Amino acid sequence: MKFNIDRNDILPPVQTVCTVIERRQTLPILANILIVAEGNKITFTGTDMEVEVVTSIKHFSENPGEVTVPARKFLDICRALPDGSSIELSFNKDQVLIKSGKSRFTLATLPATEFPSTEALGSSNKISISQEDFKALLEDTMFSMAQQDVRYYLNGLLLEMEKNSLRAVATDGHRLALKEIKVQTDVAETQQIIIPRKGVIELVRLLDGGDEKIDIEISENHIRVSKGEVQFTSKLIDGKFPDYQRVIPKGGDHPIKTNREALKQGLVRASILSNEKYKGIRLILQKDLLKAFAHNPEQEEAEEEIEIKYAGEEIEIGFNVTYLLDALSAIKTEQVILNIEDPNSSCLILPDNEIECKYVVMPMRL
Repeated sequence: MKFNIDRNDILPPVQTVCTVIERRQTLPILANILIVAEGNKITFTGTDMEVEVVTSIKHFSENPGEVTVPARKFLDICRALPDGSSIELSFNKDQVLIKSGKSRFTLATLPATEFPSTEALGSSNKISISQEDFKALLEDTMFSMAQQDVRYYLNGLLLEMEKNSLRAVATDGHRLALKEIKVQTDVAETQQIIIPRKGVIELVRLLDGGDEKIDIEISENHIRVSKGEVQFTSKLIDGKFPDYQRVIPKGGDHPIKTNREALKQGLVRASILSNEKYKGIRLILQKDLLKAFAHNPEQEEAEEEIEIKYAGEEIEIGFNVTYLLDALSAIKTEQVILNIEDPNSSCLILPDNEIECKYVVMPMRL
């Protein structure tokens, strides 16, 4: 295999596929990227056996072939070469020689035949959606995913497809985030899949939020997203997501309405003196007034008063302030609505005049 290529042409695809490669590997081959040169195309592949990214560029190769090279070293070499420089890459036996100007690099390789390939998707449901909409769907819910929970099905994000809608739900057992968008799908009946945490994070990184359409294919075991020359594939978590509708409170008789930014900034200030481990904050709801209290083991205290619209009974309740702030940060409307029924009920947080997003935060004992 041999080809000459401009450094500015090869760097973007190499950077794209290297994002999924972990620094610590169970198999040596997973530290490499696969480079395949054939005809007028060069394809680059990176994988960690759970998530795979494939991207290609149009380029003529003198000698077609395939090889795997150490991903991080190859990326660092491409980055370090001068802007606009020409790179010659040639493969001989078990080494790759990289030449550029007066620079020479020899990298060890591993057989391309050992590189793991993703199985064919088989029958799949397909959705075409704008990058912007799909990225927002993931970003506005992913913060509620669990991390390394023994309930493995919580360490990911639920994607629920119906004929005219796509819904994302994430929960770690203490809070829940839900967002729904209208989109045409080809599913005959409701279908649920769970995308693993890493897959969600890499997808958000890959999408640039433009109007360009992407194609999503969902099979029994995989999700595949195609964006131009980039193809992203992730395995799915095999498990049953909990019945999330059961934990979403109904809107109460006395909703709290307030300015989102004012509430957020008040909670940020109060949280400065909260317990660093538990991040607990005590809220007291009174007529048209919300008082937020925080204290820590050093006997330091913070108190904030925030103007609200509320006409219900006085309620005192505790929350993890980080969970409240995450939900408020995901909401884009100027006004926000909170529903708290009693000191033991969850808090339902909604954007004003929108029904697409719902955020639930469980109370905590203080």
